[in-house]
Amino acid sequence: MTHIVSYNILAGGYTLQKKGARRTEQLTKIIRSAQPDVVGLVEAIHPQVTQRPWVAEEVAENLGMQLIKGGTPARPQDYQLALLTRLPVLSTQIHARPGKLLRPLLEVCVEQENGQPLTVFVAHLSAAFNQGRGGGHIRMREVREILSIMAPLREQGRPHVLMGDFNSLAPGESFTASELLRYVVQLDNRRAEKKLYDGNPYLDSVVPRPLRFLIPLLKLVAGSKTLGTFFDAAAYYYAPRGCIRLLYEAGYVDSYRRKHPGDGGYTCPAEMPAGRIDYIFADPTLSSQLLSCEVITEADGVSGKQASDHLALHAEFGDPVKRLLPEFEEDQTSASILKADQYI
Repeated sequence: MTHIVSYNILAGGYTLQKKGARRTEQLTKIIRSAQPDVVGLVEAIHPQVTQRPWVAEEVAENLGMQLIKGGTPARPQDYQLALLTRLPVLSTQIHARPGKLLRPLLEVCVEQENGQPLTVFVAHLSAAFNQGRGGGHIRMREVREILSIMAPLREQGRPHVLMGDFNSLAPGESFTASELLRYVVQLDNRRAEKKLYDGNPYLDSVVPRPLRFLIPLLKLVAGSKTLGTFFDAAAYYYAPRGCIRLLYEAGYVDSYRRKHPGDGGYTCPAEMPAGRIDYIFADPTLSSQLLSCEVITEADGVSGKQASDHLALHAEFGDPVKRLLPEFEEDQTSASILKADQYI
């Protein structure tokens, strides 16, 4: 069995509002609860934190895993991706595509316990919510490039997964936009320093410049359940979903949705879950081995909101028959003992 976790750990695992407090312990507990073989970390390394070890390095050491850094983003204020694994690493590649990908795509091929290779891609798509129709066209461009990068693996039938923070909803999925708005307004109100680069959104960052005169109205909506209901209805149709549709059309399987057709599975924000924007996609050859996929809301006394602004996603892949063998063997052993007892 191979256990995979996708996790946006927020600003490199630092809480800048609390003088750069490290969330190493909280993140370690959340990730350890899945007993993962591979962990894709989004916002893994903060560009403005130079003191070593990084939180990601501390988490890797706590878990006994190797850390592999992603590429340096084009913009100096962006975070780097990373991957943690306890499996042997066969190859690593960083796909930097200036003008196409805001952040380089990280590719790591590992050898699973069954000896088979598995290629893992970790991505963090652009937010750009304050740009034309929520920045959907930018994420469409990024996914097209990612699909092009993964094309040889699809053509050769080589198993691979794509995971990370896609900053996008899936087609037809619900979205409690008023909760997200309420969350952002609360963040703005309690920030001691208004432009602290802490990985959290500002109203200015999600509202297009021509519409910022509406911010007072949005704050009013955030405080009213009635207005929030209308806002949710409008946001459902406004929120772009095209980049996830492209992945569906290419044959990739949304692991969580495959296992939970009717559940929300909201992953962000952890404090007030409003939508599902974190994914683990399996290629068609691997999807038949998907055993489970769950959102991790708490672990070992730590709630998801204490560890990050996103909830972690955990998927398990393997042979379903072998997964049942331990239970079968235990039943057979118990039956043998009972049979022997009859002759004592």
